[in-house]
Amino acid sequence: MEWRDTGILLAVRPHGESSAILDVLTPERGLHAGVVRGGASRKMAPILQPGAQLDLVWRARLEEHIGSFTAELIRSRSAVVMNSRLALAGLNTVTALLRFSLPEREVHLPLYRRTEALMDLLGQDELWPLAYLKWELALLEELGFGLDLTCCAVTGAKEGLVYLSPKTGRAVTADGAGAWAAKLLPLPPVLLGEGEASDEDIAAGLRITGYFLAEHLAPELGSKPLPDARGRFLAVFERHLTRL
Repeated sequence: MEWRDTGILLAVRPHGESSAILDVLTPERGLHAGVVRGGASRKMAPILQPGAQLDLVWRARLEEHIGSFTAELIRSRSAVVMNSRLALAGLNTVTALLRFSLPEREVHLPLYRRTEALMDLLGQDELWPLAYLKWELALLEELGFGLDLTCCAVTGAKEGLVYLSPKTGRAVTADGAGAWAAKLLPLPPVLLGEGEASDEDIAAGLRITGYFLAEHLAPELGSKPLPDARGRFLAVFERHLTRL
């Protein structure tokens, strides 16, 4: 068995004395693992950094085997993230959430394309937080937990959406909410794409996507808690807000 694809390196795990297991996200093969012989060597260390864009060849005797990779660097992103604390925290949360949520070897081409575009914005701290929020929305959508912000779940109105049902992820107007308003989540305008997105609005949006990641997605994956990297990113971003 053999295939060739490009991929984003999500994680590197030691394997034996000198090898490493790579977890990569590829456009045609989804989340995929493989062993790199000599992957733990000093020569390979600068290449096998999370976020790297790799040219990959995978080989195995049988399809179900973990197989082995040969990997060549297309583009490194390590220098970019080392110059920005926000970028480093962002990279860590993206790679952690993908490994947490995606089934192995299941293709998610739209999500792959969004992830690659998001990775290419690392280091652009003025653009990245909003792009990341949109990426979390896309992740929820891709995995079947997307928010329905098209119209009010109660009245059908398309204007005046101010709440979100914590159970269904559907938008609700003030009139539609009525006496139930206190039990609904506030709907930040940034999730509707309305107006200029301030960092405070983005933080509010991330609290909403975080709720649905933790309360809807995670229970479907065996009640595993969200990766700590996601909370660390939010903390770094909120500290970034206090310095503005």
